[in-house]
Amino acid sequence: MVPTGVKIQLIDMLSETGLPVIEATSFVSSKWVPQMADHTEVLQAIHRSSHVRYPVLTPNMHGFQDAVAAGATEVAVFGSASETFSRKNINCSIDESILRFEEVICTAKQRQIPVRGYVSCALGCPYEGPIESTKVAEVVKRLYELGCYEVSLGDTIGVGTPGSMAKMLHSVMKEVPSSALAVHCHDTYGQALANILTALQMGICTVDSSVAGLGGCPYAQGASGNVSTEDVLYMLHGMGIKTGVDLSKVIEAGDFICKALNRKTNSKVAQARGDYSVHCRMKKINT
Repeated sequence: MVPTGVKIQLIDMLSETGLPVIEATSFVSSKWVPQMADHTEVLQAIHRSSHVRYPVLTPNMHGFQDAVAAGATEVAVFGSASETFSRKNINCSIDESILRFEEVICTAKQRQIPVRGYVSCALGCPYEGPIESTKVAEVVKRLYELGCYEVSLGDTIGVGTPGSMAKMLHSVMKEVPSSALAVHCHDTYGQALANILTALQMGICTVDSSVAGLGGCPYAQGASGNVSTEDVLYMLHGMGIKTGVDLSKVIEAGDFICKALNRKTNSKVAQARGDYSVHCRMKKINT
């Protein structure tokens, strides 16, 4: 497991990059996800920037109450477009999950705490295979109508293509405006950037990503982590989109966490930048 101090240092480094939102931790059961048992300590120890929002995941009222007690000022609920995945991931049906979220969202409204929504398996499920886009749209609509200010559409196992992404978004945007949508792409099949570009061209302006491409889900075996923040930034900057994020600082944060975990980055950009710097040093020595 990642040491608590490493988590805190990583978040503090990311807070200096210009990223507007950093999901800090998850208030899930430590019995089921022991990696998140230190959620309170992490949230209370990070140095919060006034320019950054730090939402946390809360699957139910118990998690929400713990999050608020720890100082959370924004939360996120996470459902699924797949019945089987919903039962595996949060131990309830889709309908039951919506009832849980309704209680969380209503309470959050009373406390003026913004709530974001996630819908997993928007482009495919590890148990059910392809998911009908109309089913995704239905779940997204329910979360939006309950009061989620934004709903993130997750390609949890990274099976999506630009074609399936466009089809799914077309269905969802019949029910919810593009301004209230985000995409969350895993890069299992190397399609994440292409899918994100498709989403951008269809009017989506918010993209979830993970430094060094870390992450994953214990209930989606074989799926890679979320698309790397470094690669998304490189593409956006190359398109002339001003993000306000310092790519070099993000690469530094990615290098830090990869060294702490003793693993290689999944970011193609970080790999290329690293290879280039090594090449330059070698060339300088040989001159």
